[in-house]
Amino acid sequence: MISRRKALRAGAGLAAAATIGAPAILHAETKTLKITTWGGKWGDIMKDTLLPMFEKEHDCKVSADQAFPFLPKLQASSKNDPLYDVFHTNSNEQWSAVEQGLVLDKITAKEVPNIADVYPWANSDKIVGVAIFTSAIGLGYRTDKGITPPKSWKDLADPKLAGARGGYLIPVNSLGQCHLMMLGKVYGKGLQDLDAAYKALEQLKPIKLVDFTGQMEKMLLSGEVSEGVIHDSGVYRYEGANRQPVDFCSPTEGVMALEQVLNVTPGSKVKELAFAFVNFMLRPEVQKLLAEGVWYSPANKKVKLDAKYDAKLLTTPEKVATLIQPDWKWYNARKDDIDARVTKILKG
Repeated sequence: MISRRKALRAGAGLAAAATIGAPAILHAETKTLKITTWGGKWGDIMKDTLLPMFEKEHDCKVSADQAFPFLPKLQASSKNDPLYDVFHTNSNEQWSAVEQGLVLDKITAKEVPNIADVYPWANSDKIVGVAIFTSAIGLGYRTDKGITPPKSWKDLADPKLAGARGGYLIPVNSLGQCHLMMLGKVYGKGLQDLDAAYKALEQLKPIKLVDFTGQMEKMLLSGEVSEGVIHDSGVYRYEGANRQPVDFCSPTEGVMALEQVLNVTPGSKVKELAFAFVNFMLRPEVQKLLAEGVWYSPANKKVKLDAKYDAKLLTTPEKVATLIQPDWKWYNARKDDIDARVTKILKG
């Protein structure tokens, strides 16, 4: 017979022995991917469909910031613990970010396998990171105002459009900056002919100026302007049963590219997950969903769009060849001087 005290000690010893060498039960913390993304229809598709799909596939959470502008917030955060893991913005800001060491200078097919299937423009020497979509910057116009449909960038200067043409506040909008460079090409020796661009800009006065493309869309739809600088998706998205009396012109001199670019921050704590997200956004089925949802031209050559989208978007090598990609590194280095000169012209 053993005493009750000895029995309790023996039981405790057996229990302790049973735990030795037993695998520990670990509760892995769910990783969070921090990204930037647009609002509007783009944001709705991301929030309702694509982000939940990515979260399920990768057992993670995605925290998406839609409150533009994003670059100042990234600049204010620590490079070793950045506010974002994936930085989505246009090319001009990606170039500014890489100059400050805030994003990677290049992403390759080694990190993002779907890059092997993109058009050359999406990963060219004019791109920091990788572009997932592009729009064509051209001229939007009303079809019910009795104006001659534009064919050239020069048509915006038609005296009949005085007070009824639209442009952008160039210091704050990349479409306005692209338009300025295009004026240098059309009226001068090339995109970097600023003297010719300034002279041509002077001839566009009076011109109604806005900060963002959404405002230009509203002015075109309301008839406040009869013709204005805009990207194709800002016009094509009004296709359908409630078709508005607006159309888009790709000028004969070419269209400027407005790329949607993704990049990864060097200090990201979940860099592998960040690359996986970029790869996900380049998948053909993901590209098709967004391309048809917001009328953006996809970067992946394997995307097959429905006929009405294929007819208008840049989906062949021939169409893609009309894209003009500016040198944003060159432009950003001169931006302060350009802003001062343009402000003087437009306010003079």
